[in-house]
Amino acid sequence: MIDIAGLVRHGEDSRAAAEIADACRASGFFYVAGHGVDAGLIARLDSAAREFFALPEDVKAEIAMHRGGRAWRGFFPVGGELTSGVPDRKEGLYFGTELGPDSPQVRARLPLHGANLFPRQVPGLREAVLEYIEVLTRTAQAVLRGVAGSLGLDANYFADGYTRNPTVLFRIFHYPPSPPQATDWGVGEHTDYGLLTLLLQDDNGGLQVKRDGGWIDAPPIDGTFVCNIGDMLDRLTGGWYRSTPHRVRNTSGNERLSFPFFFDPDFAAEVPPLPGRAERAQSGPAQRWDGQDLRAFTGTYGDYLVAKVGKVFPELIADVNEDA
Repeated sequence: MIDIAGLVRHGEDSRAAAEIADACRASGFFYVAGHGVDAGLIARLDSAAREFFALPEDVKAEIAMHRGGRAWRGFFPVGGELTSGVPDRKEGLYFGTELGPDSPQVRARLPLHGANLFPRQVPGLREAVLEYIEVLTRTAQAVLRGVAGSLGLDANYFADGYTRNPTVLFRIFHYPPSPPQATDWGVGEHTDYGLLTLLLQDDNGGLQVKRDGGWIDAPPIDGTFVCNIGDMLDRLTGGWYRSTPHRVRNTSGNERLSFPFFFDPDFAAEVPPLPGRAERAQSGPAQRWDGQDLRAFTGTYGDYLVAKVGKVFPELIADVNEDA
């Protein structure tokens, strides 16, 4: 567990940076404490989310993702999201930075940019989600100051560059309980796409992380977020820090909620490896669990993200391609 209070309050903390370096090299996952996120906000978000997922299916479908257009926001039902082509045992809500029709990104018709969809039946969800996105953006910038320090960079390396205009994606997932004999997954083995994820999870557990060829549980710890690094931080460091596979199966017998907050590079930014770290990583294996070599990718983060999300929601990417 890494206390980031110094990063939140002072912007730098050599102890936290060293601990982040150790965690990113060992597993790519760690618990974040000392973040200062208000427990009342978390309680309001959790309560509103549970109220939404308790609604009838046809009511939830009033804000189905296809209604969000190119912004890819809204609700999807159980089985509506794919991991490696296999339907997940979860339903969820997709949100992001709230953008009006006159924003440059919306006017440019960029996918994954636009207005959020909120249910009229749960008015408290809108306020809680938008406040949470604002607060977690600050928290993620603080963690990235520690990541920068762990790599020998200026504390504001990311905030002054890749995350000056970050791509922010926020999800709320509801996992129905899986029978003990179930072979499917709430979400199958995968890595996240961007720089880092801050995960809030309820008390029911189910998250597993792949480490040293095996799987270990990452149970909820009160007052913390689980933080894991994504593919773009893997690419930036030339594999020195690896984005680690993880998966979820809810065997608690209860309904499980999780709240992953994805903090990613500017949609229009290219993400070349940091030369020093790329050189140090050459001795390590280039290929990952999925056979992909991130060093071979060219293009912007937006190119990478749209291709990845398009595999999760093939119908949405088809609509975007037809409308291009």
